[in-house]
Amino acid sequence: MGATGTLKAVLFDRDGTLVVDVPYNGDPRLVRPMDGAVPAVARVRQAGLATGVVSNQSGVATGLLTLHQVHAVNRRVDELLGPFDVWEVCPHGPLDRCACRKPAPGMILSACRALGIDPSETAVIGDIGADLGAAKAAGARAVLVPTAATRSEEIEAAELVASDLRHAVGLLLGTPR
Repeated sequence: MGATGTLKAVLFDRDGTLVVDVPYNGDPRLVRPMDGAVPAVARVRQAGLATGVVSNQSGVATGLLTLHQVHAVNRRVDELLGPFDVWEVCPHGPLDRCACRKPAPGMILSACRALGIDPSETAVIGDIGADLGAAKAAGARAVLVPTAATRSEEIEAAELVASDLRHAVGLLLGTPR
């Protein structure tokens, strides 16, 4: 599934995948791209694919963040990595049982509707099992880019594992390195 195949969009997890994870970050000044994120996202765009972000933000539900702060951080991500075609944020907590919080597929399905594509034409890149679970539930392809937060069983269960974001994009575009 490369840019010449059926892939039309790549959706990224935000924290720990695109940007360094700062727990419950509401300060745009703390946003730092992950190593290789800028060229990896640029490569997706150069391949003619849409880009998007799907991000759980439970800090909103618990009162640690406001949606205004989340959107300010997201704008900073856009400034640093270029504007994404679609943003989906779940402001709910793990106990809210919503349809959008990963591993539920809601954000991926919504992003695909916004882009006018089928989930089967989408890939999701993330750093934990919830990202991959949401992709699978939506019918999208997934690539895991493990970090210190990734559990070993999540790595073992993943169909595609990449050493970094550049490698993940290469796997999707058919040019792994």
